[in-house]
Amino acid sequence: MIRNYFKIAVRNLARSKGYAAINIFGLAVALATCLLITLFVVDELSYDRYHQKADRIYRVNADFLVNGNAFRERYTPAQMGATMLKDFPGIENYVRLRGFGERSFLVKKGNETLMEQNAGYADSTLFDVFTLPMMAGDPKTALTKPYTMVISQKIAEKYFGKTEAAIGKVLHVDNTDDYLVTGVIQNMPAASHIHFDFIKSMASLEDSRNTAWMADNYDTYLLVRPGVSEATLLGYLKTLTKNYMDEPLKKMVGSNIEELERSGNHFRYDLLPLTKIHLHSPFTNEVEPGGNIQYVYIFAVVAVFILLIACVNFMNLSTARSAGRSKEVGVRKVLGSQRTNLITQFLTESMLTTLIAALAAIVLALLLLPYLNQVAGKSITWDMLLNKWLLLGMLLTVFVVGLLAGSYPAFFLSSFEPIQVLKGKLAIGFRGGWLRNSLVVFQFSTAVMLIVGTLIIYSQLNYIRNKKLGYNREQVVVLKNTASLWVHAEAFKDEVLKLPGVQAGTMTDVLPVSTVMNTSIFSKDAAGSAGQVSGLFEWHVDADYLKTLGMQIAKGRDFSPDIPSDSSALLINETAAKLLGYGDLNDRFLYANNEGGKPLRIIGIVKDFNSGTLHTKIPPIVMRLSKRPDMMAFRIHTSDIPALISNIEDKYHSVAGMEGQPFQYTFLDDDFSRLYAADQRTGKIFISFTCFAVLISCLGLFGLVTYAAEQRTKEISIRKVMGASVASIVALLSRDFLKLVAVAIVVASPLAWWIMDRWLQDFAYRISIGWWVFAVTAFLAILITIVTICLQAIKAARANPVVALR
Repeated sequence: MIRNYFKIAVRNLARSKGYAAINIFGLAVALATCLLITLFVVDELSYDRYHQKADRIYRVNADFLVNGNAFRERYTPAQMGATMLKDFPGIENYVRLRGFGERSFLVKKGNETLMEQNAGYADSTLFDVFTLPMMAGDPKTALTKPYTMVISQKIAEKYFGKTEAAIGKVLHVDNTDDYLVTGVIQNMPAASHIHFDFIKSMASLEDSRNTAWMADNYDTYLLVRPGVSEATLLGYLKTLTKNYMDEPLKKMVGSNIEELERSGNHFRYDLLPLTKIHLHSPFTNEVEPGGNIQYVYIFAVVAVFILLIACVNFMNLSTARSAGRSKEVGVRKVLGSQRTNLITQFLTESMLTTLIAALAAIVLALLLLPYLNQVAGKSITWDMLLNKWLLLGMLLTVFVVGLLAGSYPAFFLSSFEPIQVLKGKLAIGFRGGWLRNSLVVFQFSTAVMLIVGTLIIYSQLNYIRNKKLGYNREQVVVLKNTASLWVHAEAFKDEVLKLPGVQAGTMTDVLPVSTVMNTSIFSKDAAGSAGQVSGLFEWHVDADYLKTLGMQIAKGRDFSPDIPSDSSALLINETAAKLLGYGDLNDRFLYANNEGGKPLRIIGIVKDFNSGTLHTKIPPIVMRLSKRPDMMAFRIHTSDIPALISNIEDKYHSVAGMEGQPFQYTFLDDDFSRLYAADQRTGKIFISFTCFAVLISCLGLFGLVTYAAEQRTKEISIRKVMGASVASIVALLSRDFLKLVAVAIVVASPLAWWIMDRWLQDFAYRISIGWWVFAVTAFLAILITIVTICLQAIKAARANPVVALR
């Protein structure tokens, strides 16, 4: 019996090749898209789950609100982890990290000095908390001594040829220190929020023994014992903060924790589970750029809707063709077929169609996987498709889609009364069918929402690219590895300024595109009274900083190298001035609490400029005159940029001790663009999925128009004989579909506005959703509909009426 169902299903598919091709191709594209989205979502959700104790690891984050100024950061005091381990039995262990992701790292290889990334300090407990399989060395002792280092497998092979050869070797780091290699770990999976290539022992860092409770400089990860809940751990943190930080806080800001809370402020630490850092972190300065759980939800919903659109196509085409199969049903029933037999037959056809589409979808997904990796910045491999859970999910999807797409046609077609059908009294086919019309509206409503989303995402990203930031990021060359110039930094800067094409230059420890910034405590009075203290971002700049970056002074003056007292002067931005209540500069001072209340005179207010990303508001910034050579920026104006860069590089290597040192440069506008790399990738992915959804909707529409033309062949022929034009016949066939598309636009537009308005809330600076978005969407939806209809309608209108009437 099953064999017979299968044989008939194959014959029916072969008989209706056009409709079968539309159904199979539409389902294949939908299933392939869903498969790619599933791979993306699974990869996003898998971050850091390879650690054996991942469900018991938490990172401690700071959350401060002092005098109306909020600060959230992922750093903690140096001794927090050790104190938690000592005071609370629910803590099994801890590990501190520092320096990973903050800057590049110099390593000497023979006579060559290379620039590396993913380097920093870690406690010897690193291997007790995280799962980092060691290929050589002893994890218990590898990082216990100062100036020891653990490296990854790829680094061991890069510098020493093979893993075992690395143990006992010495690496010369940052042109200053020698580190003994005591261990080699396996290369870390891509799905990790941080990657370790060079792990220096925390014992090498003098600051790691700092006992000051108000100095937050370390990432602290806690490993709790089984059964300890997150709420219990938060209670531990609250107790620790009260016991150890209440008095230091009182001395620093003039209020203790309880007094801050009474005034509507707070000083506390919270937690972020290890497995949520990648998707749920609120920080823009993570070690590596993270994801966004909202995008995961959005793409998962888009996958479901794309699949539903394909199912709707199947249902629409099947029910629209019901007139063609009504006699088949009538004859079968007269010959004794039960309704259950007919339902089984139609479901077999549906399942077979879906199975063929699923096989084509796998091939299509493999072909599109490199594109997904390129657009999403992933390294997903084809072997993920062989995951047993994914294969099981694929089979289940085939069954559900086949059942969903074939259920209504099966029950609908099998319900025909044989007498009515055989007498020709059953008026069915394309016309009528409220359910089919509703499904078409659903299809195009989904397409309209995706088009609206695409236009708004594109507009927001374009707004980011073109927004006036308060500084000029064009034609600015940034040199990253200038700290190694040491005492020669200022002389090097002066030499570069002499080059033709170089207009201005500055050296500093921070630029507006930096994501890591130092926070310092300042008071409006020398006593540091309650309510007079604020935490402000502290930037160290030289006298040429504002000129080089094109920033403007709103009040007062800029730093001057000719005024010695400017070494104790400050510039503040307009946001800081508003926070402090300094509308003028008459005897305005700030007192540096972490420098014993040193008085600093405010000499100027800088017009607000965006720092970091537009996801966050402009922070309050204090600028101090300094000559820190962490990085340099030069404003250039030349038609031959490569030649100028080459001249700068020659100057760099001509400095004593810099021979053979790596020369690294970027452009400020490129650094700015990298801040939004994740948003750009999301936009491209969303546009791609929108195109797939529109394509699938058009396929279904094309099939319905084709069948409508076939059903009305004689009517069209008679109209042509009676003098109807091609345009009038096309309009006849288009009218019903355009009505449905218009309804879809009306239904989808408010929902699309609400969804995208929620998405825009993630940006502190964003566009407003204008009426033109919906006007353009309506125009595109109608244009796509007309083009799709015309492809078949014109063909039907131009057919020879004589042939049809015969």
